[in-house]
Amino acid sequence: MKSGIIFIISGPSGSGKTTLCEKVLKDTNIKKKITKMVSVTTRQKREGEKCCRDYFFVSNKMFLYKKRSGHFLEAKKVFDNYYGTPKRAVKERLKKGKDVLLCIDVKGAKDVLKVFPAAVTIFVNTPSFSDLKNRLVSRGSESKKTTELRLKIAKSEMKEEKNYKYIVINDKLSKATKELEEIMLAELGA
Repeated sequence: MKSGIIFIISGPSGSGKTTLCEKVLKDTNIKKKITKMVSVTTRQKREGEKCCRDYFFVSNKMFLYKKRSGHFLEAKKVFDNYYGTPKRAVKERLKKGKDVLLCIDVKGAKDVLKVFPAAVTIFVNTPSFSDLKNRLVSRGSESKKTTELRLKIAKSEMKEEKNYKYIVINDKLSKATKELEEIMLAELGA
């Protein structure tokens, strides 16, 4: 049996990577083929998010225990919160020939690529840094200090896009979704 494909979607906070992942998984052709892996995090749940669908929300203590136990394929501390991808779930799906989607940051992507160098990498970005800044500010869900920190990290992450196989500019959501779908279907040979 052929092993599955890992799709890694990365991009700075506010680029729309999570929204794009959600949209692309509504496409019937993709939904049948790809499973989005649910990350584990210690951050607070945002409005509209559901545990087990968007993230597995856990305490710092539980996360660190899981990390020490080798539970994660990749795990990072980002903005005072931990995020990690469950290793066993990914490996089980791949072994069964199933394709998986990871929506993770650039540091996590580097760690996954060490284990799965054939993963398909897709970087989601905004047309400009000022667009990204406007999106983060208009979210209104974080303090000015946190937004400034996200922007500082975003500058660093944007420099990594050259290391990705594909780049999707998320200017118009419908256009970016279509582009992402086309990339994924082409990689799947569909």
